[in-house]
Amino acid sequence: MAARGFPYTDLKDFLAALERAGELRRVDVPVDPTLEISEVVTRTVRAGGPALLFEHPTRGEMPVAINLFGTEKRMAMALGVDSLDEIGARIGALVKPELPVGWSGIREGLGKVMQLKSVPPRKVKTAPCQEIVYRGDDVDLNRLPGLQVWPDDGGIFHNYGLTHTKHPETGKRNLGLYRLQQHGRNTLGMHWQIHKDSTAHHAVAERLGQRLPVAVAIGCDPVVSYAASAPLPGDIDEYLFAGFLRGERVEMVDCLTVPLQVPAHAQIVLEGYLEPGERLPEGPFGDHTGYYTPVEPFPVLHIEAMTMQRKPVYHSIVTSKPPQEDHGLGKATERIFQPLLKLMIPDIVDYDLPAAGVFHNCAIVSIRKRYPKHAQKVMNAIWGAHLMSLTKLIVIVDEDCDVHDYNEVAFRAFGNVDYARDLLLTEGPVDHLDHSSYQQFWGGKAGVDATRKLPTEGYTRGWPEEMSMAPEVTALVDKRWKEYGI
Repeated sequence: MAARGFPYTDLKDFLAALERAGELRRVDVPVDPTLEISEVVTRTVRAGGPALLFEHPTRGEMPVAINLFGTEKRMAMALGVDSLDEIGARIGALVKPELPVGWSGIREGLGKVMQLKSVPPRKVKTAPCQEIVYRGDDVDLNRLPGLQVWPDDGGIFHNYGLTHTKHPETGKRNLGLYRLQQHGRNTLGMHWQIHKDSTAHHAVAERLGQRLPVAVAIGCDPVVSYAASAPLPGDIDEYLFAGFLRGERVEMVDCLTVPLQVPAHAQIVLEGYLEPGERLPEGPFGDHTGYYTPVEPFPVLHIEAMTMQRKPVYHSIVTSKPPQEDHGLGKATERIFQPLLKLMIPDIVDYDLPAAGVFHNCAIVSIRKRYPKHAQKVMNAIWGAHLMSLTKLIVIVDEDCDVHDYNEVAFRAFGNVDYARDLLLTEGPVDHLDHSSYQQFWGGKAGVDATRKLPTEGYTRGWPEEMSMAPEVTALVDKRWKEYGI
C-alpha cells in the first residue's frame, strides 16, 4: 500500500491495530518488570509469538508494551506497508542514476529523496504528551515500569528511550536510540557509543563548558520509534525521514524546560541536562550480543521535568542473543536502505544481515562478477560505507545465489572457497559493544570470496557446471505429483 495518510497517530493506535490483526495479546495478571517480563518475552519471541501488553506490572504506574517489532509482518505494519521492500522501492524510484556513487552519492541520494518528498515536522502549541506534568521534586522515574532484563544487569534500564539532542554550535538536531540506566529517582545514565551523533554533540558542549540539553521520548508512534534506530547520515534529520516514511508530517511540541522539541503524541517525555565533565559507572547490561557489556563511565542526565499522556503506555524492548525483537528493526533497515547501499556500491545485487550476526557481525552480499578480484573490491567498499564499516565478516556470492537462503549461502561459502586465496583479512573499527576484539573499538575483519573463480584470477582448472534438473523433467513431475501419492 502506498503512503496515504498514516494510519497511526500514536503508540495506542498501533497497539489497537495489532490487536485487531490478532498480533497483540494482553497479559492481565501481575508480572514483575524485574526479570519475569524478560523471560516471558524471550519465550514469546522465540516461538514467533505476538506483541504483548502487560497490563499490571508489579512496579510502575502504567502498562508495558513490548515485542511490537518482533516479526517482519509487524514491522511492515508499523511502517504502514504490506512489505518492507515497498519502502526501498519508493526510495529507489526517486533516486536518479546520475547521482555520484560513493559516500557522497548515498548522502546526496537520501537528501534528494527527502527533498522530493519533503514532509518536515509540524510544530503544535499543545500536545497529548504534556497532559500531565511533574517538575522538580515531583519527578520520580519509579512511576515508569523500567525493566531489569538479566540477573547481573546493573539495575533498571529504559530500553526504548528516543533521545533528542542538538549540536551546540550548529543547532542540528539528532534523534537516537540508546539504553538508559536508572541511577536514581531523577537521574539516568546515557549509554551513547563513540560512533553516535549525540556523542559528538556532548563532546562539543563539554569543550565549550556548557550543559547539554536532552529530551527523552518514550512510547512514540511506530515510525518515529523506527527512525530513531535508522543509520542515517549525520546531516539527514530523522524527523524528515520519519515524515517521508509516514507520508505526512510528524507533530512536535516545544519542551517545557529545555530548548528542544519532541513528538507531540509521545506517551512520556523526560527533559533535563548533562553537566560538563560528569560521569557515573553504567552497566553491566545484558545486550543483544548475548553477553553482558562491562561497566564504563557515561554521562548523567539530570531530569528537570517528566511529562506524559493521561493513561500512558510504557514501551520497551528486551535484548538478548538472537532471535530477539530487534531483528525486526534490523530487517527493516536492511530492506529500506538497500537501494542507497546499491547507489553507493553499484556492484551489489542484494544483501542480507543475518539476525545471528547481531547487526554488525556479518553481511552476505551478492554481486554480478565481472573481473578478477571483483569480490575483494566490494568487500573493501563495504568497509568504507558509513556504519557498514563496523561489519566483521563479509561473504560475497554470485548473483544467482539468494542471499536470504542461508542454506544456499552456506553451500557456496563452504564449497567455493580456497582459503589460501579467497580469504581477505584486515583490521578496522568494530562496534562499541563488540567483546571479541582484543582491544575496544577496533579489531580483525574477514572477507570470504565464495564466487565462481575466473581464469584471470589464477584458476586454470575450469570452473565446473552446477547440476540442475532438465526443465522438461521438472515440469513433468510438477504435473504428475499428485499421482505419485507421496
